[in-house]
Amino acid sequence: MKPQEWGVLSDAELLQIRVRDMGLQIEGTPLESMVARLHEELDARGIQFHPPCYLADEWLCPDKVPIIGIPFCLAHPRLKQIEQNMMFEVEGGTDADCMRLLRHETGHALNYAFRLYRRTRWRELFGQFSTRYTDSYVYRPYSKRFVHHLADNYAQAHPDEDFAETFAVWLSPNSRWKQKYAGWPVIRKLNYVDHVVKSIADKSPINTATETPWAAARMRSTLAAHYERKRKNMGDDFVGHYDPGIKRIFTSPSDQSKEVIKASALIRRHRRHMTNCISDWTGQRKYDVARLLARISKRCDALELHSSSAEDDLMELIVFVTTVATRGRFVPPQPKPQKQS
Repeated sequence: MKPQEWGVLSDAELLQIRVRDMGLQIEGTPLESMVARLHEELDARGIQFHPPCYLADEWLCPDKVPIIGIPFCLAHPRLKQIEQNMMFEVEGGTDADCMRLLRHETGHALNYAFRLYRRTRWRELFGQFSTRYTDSYVYRPYSKRFVHHLADNYAQAHPDEDFAETFAVWLSPNSRWKQKYAGWPVIRKLNYVDHVVKSIADKSPINTATETPWAAARMRSTLAAHYERKRKNMGDDFVGHYDPGIKRIFTSPSDQSKEVIKASALIRRHRRHMTNCISDWTGQRKYDVARLLARISKRCDALELHSSSAEDDLMELIVFVTTVATRGRFVPPQPKPQKQS
């Protein structure tokens, strides 16, 4: 099947098609121009190495394999809309976000292509490449030892991510990194990237890709199964992860005779007090609690949730967020019992 044939299918029918049977490719899509733009940025820096790109199920550069995987949903506008409907966001869905992620993944690919992670100075600046990845990482949100590129202080997740983020900032046109990071300890990393990349710019890679792991062209699962698995694997990184909890606390009012306020307005009004209390009782950083509240507030707006009993709802919300912060995970609640008349 080719994308041109999808017009006769509903979204429900399209979700039952195996990804490998969708006939997806980068060529002839907006992704092709994004990759071409990346190559232009590399050429402008004199870098001959252009990492191969292929369609995968997520953004990735396989471990020590200098090749870039791009989410297959970005290869077609309709798939981007389905991604938005299923996941509530499209990672790399805008041109700016797509380029930001391409530069980051190129940092990984270049690191692997020239095995920079084996160099002594690389290890001194970024750390041990062999450091284990974890499902979560502790970061210092205001540290000046790391660049700011992707969200969630991603440079602090792992030495390999630190290098990729530093490279992405260095590569970004008009980033003015010398001025922006002047006086920060991270300037040493940026100067190293500037030096080491220039030293290999005209050289051929010593490590090349021989395969495309997790390629969309080989995915046997249906689109529906893909999203079911993706939501489960993402856990609380899934935008809608907390929806069952906040839907239990707040409502989508149908009775306009009741006095209601937007749930997000209630959260903003008491955000500072809630942040301080929850942080004090759980030991979690105020920064993390505030981010969780901001995330919940945004989802309340997206779901058009309201509060008809501010005091009771606020108490439930504090208990809910405290429970999440204490457990470190979220267990979807059981349906709220009906009050007996």
